[in-house]
Amino acid sequence: MSSFIEVDHVDRVFSLPNGGKYIALKNIELKIKQGEFISLIGHSGCGKSTLLNMIAGLDEPTQGGVILEGREIKGPGPDRMVVFQNYSLLPWLTVRENIALGVNRVLRHLSEGDRRSIIEHHIDLVGLRHAASKRPGELSGGMKQRVAIARALSLRPKVLLLDEPFGALDALTRGNLQEKLMEIVQENQVTSIMVTHDVDEALLLSDRVVMLTTGPEAHIGQILKVSIPRPRNRLEVINHPSYYGLRNEIVYFLNQQKRVKQKVGQPSKVAMIQNGLKKVNLEIGFVPLTDCAPLVVAKEKGFFAAHGLTQVNLVREPSWKSIAQGIAEERLDAAQMVAGMPLAMTVGAGNKPSIPVITALVLSRNGNAITLAKHFAQKGVRTLQDLKVVLESRPDQVHNLAMVHPSSMHNLLLRYWLASGEIDPDQDVSLLVIPPPQMVFNLKAGKIDGYCVGEPWNSHAVYEDLGYVIATDLDIWPGHPEKVLGVREDWVRQYPETHIALVKALLEACEYCDDLRNREEILGLLCRPEYVGSLPEYTRPGFIDPYNRGNGQTPETLMRFNQFYVDQSNCPGQADALWILTQLARWGYIPFPKNWSEIIERVRRPDLFGEACRELGWQDMGYERQSFKLFDGMVFNPDDPIGYLQRFNIQREYRVEEISLTQPIR
Repeated sequence: MSSFIEVDHVDRVFSLPNGGKYIALKNIELKIKQGEFISLIGHSGCGKSTLLNMIAGLDEPTQGGVILEGREIKGPGPDRMVVFQNYSLLPWLTVRENIALGVNRVLRHLSEGDRRSIIEHHIDLVGLRHAASKRPGELSGGMKQRVAIARALSLRPKVLLLDEPFGALDALTRGNLQEKLMEIVQENQVTSIMVTHDVDEALLLSDRVVMLTTGPEAHIGQILKVSIPRPRNRLEVINHPSYYGLRNEIVYFLNQQKRVKQKVGQPSKVAMIQNGLKKVNLEIGFVPLTDCAPLVVAKEKGFFAAHGLTQVNLVREPSWKSIAQGIAEERLDAAQMVAGMPLAMTVGAGNKPSIPVITALVLSRNGNAITLAKHFAQKGVRTLQDLKVVLESRPDQVHNLAMVHPSSMHNLLLRYWLASGEIDPDQDVSLLVIPPPQMVFNLKAGKIDGYCVGEPWNSHAVYEDLGYVIATDLDIWPGHPEKVLGVREDWVRQYPETHIALVKALLEACEYCDDLRNREEILGLLCRPEYVGSLPEYTRPGFIDPYNRGNGQTPETLMRFNQFYVDQSNCPGQADALWILTQLARWGYIPFPKNWSEIIERVRRPDLFGEACRELGWQDMGYERQSFKLFDGMVFNPDDPIGYLQRFNIQREYRVEEISLTQPIR
């Protein structure tokens, strides 16, 4: 079924009296089916009512739009009726007259008799026949709210919008009205959206509960499907086997949001204007790979200096392990990191102390490949299925495959690829950790039978006829996050303006890297010995030239093999971070965090990314919060990570538990 209502990447920004801006909602994307009942829940100030008002047409998005039946909402209309908490009845009119006011105006094309029938029908619908001639001053709070509901429904709206409609009522009246509303909405199949603070109310009435994070820059943190069958009554809902599990999940989400309410590193424009950059000398770590290009470009083309970072030293590190150590020991101010490293360091993967690290920028996407030694080609291995046959034919032989770091996408994608072919990455092969520059040497020495790594170390093996590429990451998960900017959380707290300047410089460098006209120049920079130090012959494939897999086939043009900026590459999305957490748990590196929402909010910082974009005068490019799938077709739903984990046939035994994080420095 297609979407009836679509909230399409909506932002809402309010101007402040001092000339500043307050971003209430950020990148809200929501699709609602006809007849659905949706509840919006979150702490006060998270923008629930603001979102409802934009759907009603009472407010306008700053960016994005709201679509109803294929048309953008530009203002209020009778197809959307709002029921407010304060009733909003005209005190000098009776119940009947309050309902009739809208009917006679909006439905005036109907005959007087038909309009009268509609009015009387809705009086009966909410059980107010005995009070039809009374004015609001003679009614209880519950009766007033019934009038408001009847008035809204009498116009036959396509959408019913409810802004905490029962918040001011006593418990008994509220319960009765909830039951009545549920009955009316179900009988009339009215699409309904309700703002509430009441978890039990949301579960009773809703098909889905949309949970918003704490503002500013509130966004959808999780969507919970309420799979309790309809028709419902309160007692049956409470006694349903899934009720308390659903309730606990909402309460747990809200409690997490309390803990992340004070976000570390939020920059202050006033401080930036008064103090300038407190720190301009930076030590930034990188590993020699083609996708370190944004760092190299930012230094060599003057982007760092243009943003006040006049003393930047790029530190070439031998491995990703040394990158993590450099950040942990505060030897490095910032670093190029594999995508999972900020998450792994924050949760203390490998029984290490928790060191909160944030990322406000994705530096690159894609760029990896799986290379196998030539002896596999001689045995006819062209596909994953061929590899499985060869491995099964020699169960006594140990086959060593290498990756670069446990928290890297190289490791997680290699494991995912193998397991999808029913090859257990911990039992059917042996996985080793080897730094990228050492891969070719180890392959040539026969110490490993293949590896997953970034370029130019795959093309190097192909160029020397040592191996061939059996799969690129475009074959497995095109568009995945690959390298990110990693910075200690306490460092960002100490130097917020320097951090924003760093993100801005690297954003401009990423844009420069994805202009293909600049690639020849960038290649020359990368091949310099202080950076990657590779030969142009095996650095060009995929970066400039068609990609040669070394399998005897014609090299292919891969337009997005090294992706730095296009297709909204740079915003640190939260769904792909959650996927990384599922895979770290799947293979036993960490328990799956029960408080995953809190961890991702802490680590992935689209708010700081947006601040940098706005200061550059660029569009604040959001991220897509939606389900996705890898090459095997298994759908990852960011609202059901545990369900995703449970569907894998090959995995290690994992636990689900809350992971305690080091508290931020205040």
